Amino acid sequence: MSFQPYLMFDGSCREAFTRYQEIFGGELHVLPMAEVPSDQPVPAEQAQLVAHAALQVGDTVLMASDDPTGGYEPPRGFCVSYSTTDLGEAKRVFDALAEGGTVTMPFGQTFWSPGFGMCTDRFGTPWMVGTENPDAMG
Repeated sequence: MSFQPYLMFDGSCREAFTRYQEIFGGELHVLPMAEVPSDQPVPAEQAQLVAHAALQVGDTVLMASDDPTGGYEPPRGFCVSYSTTDLGEAKRVFDALAEGGTVTMPFGQTFWSPGFGMCTDRFGTPWMVGTENPDAMG
């Protein structure tokens, strides 16, 4: 069993996932609404929306789509958590995600991590970025 966040965007899924691939690397797959097999034609204003995106980085996958319902609301009550054992890499990822977004907790040392920070990226996705501490409990 596994749990994986599935993100929703208001038309910026392709741009967000292209940026995430620049930051994290990996293999990106994007299926636009126009290419979804269906008996019904896709409305022109939805043709370039993303029906499904998947960014595969090693054994991990981050998935998303654009919300075609028109009822999109910005995410609340969760964060996508990224961690690594490399402090420099964690700082690089944090800075890249925070660029153009909002920092809610600056990246720095905490009692549980040599480096940890929280931000909401320019696409509205909330992130926690940390450096794993082998001595910390949890």
